[in-house]
Amino acid sequence: MIPEDFYALVEQRQSDRKFDPDRTVPDDVLQRIIEAGRLSPSACNSQPWSFVVVTDPATRNRLAEASSSRVLMMNHFTRQAPVQIIVVEEKANFTATIGGKMKGIHYANIDLGIAAAHITLAAAAEGLGSCIIGWVNDAKIRDILGIPSGRRVVMNIVLGYSTDPHRLKKRKETSEILHREKW
Repeated sequence: MIPEDFYALVEQRQSDRKFDPDRTVPDDVLQRIIEAGRLSPSACNSQPWSFVVVTDPATRNRLAEASSSRVLMMNHFTRQAPVQIIVVEEKANFTATIGGKMKGIHYANIDLGIAAAHITLAAAAEGLGSCIIGWVNDAKIRDILGIPSGRRVVMNIVLGYSTDPHRLKKRKETSEILHREKW
């Protein structure tokens, strides 16, 4: 990959909330996207994740209900997405668990965020839009998908062919966030 291509991909990727409901995502594309998540790095190579890919319309609607809020009027767009990827936390390996306890850091949260970034960048590389939903009803989603009770549903990544126009990113200036050598 040419470095300019990667930076263009980062610029292009946005949180999309409008999808073409009539356009399905081919299985080979989904496989490549999941492979990007599988190959992402993790603390002590613990790989504390499982992914549940859902394309069935009835199940997607139930997941959309478990990933939205009527009171706060948020995330109702999830119904439009032809694919929902449920990210499930698995038990980390011994080294990552002990290291996390010693440092007071739950490394799996970091690892799952890295995997989600890989998935959404892969989706963008495939011409798809995506949005990471952190507002999820863990118990409801576990029940819908038959996920064992010892696992934790962390997020729902919705994706599909976006109909959202590309937006300019509103970000802080580099001078506001970058410190060199010292604060």
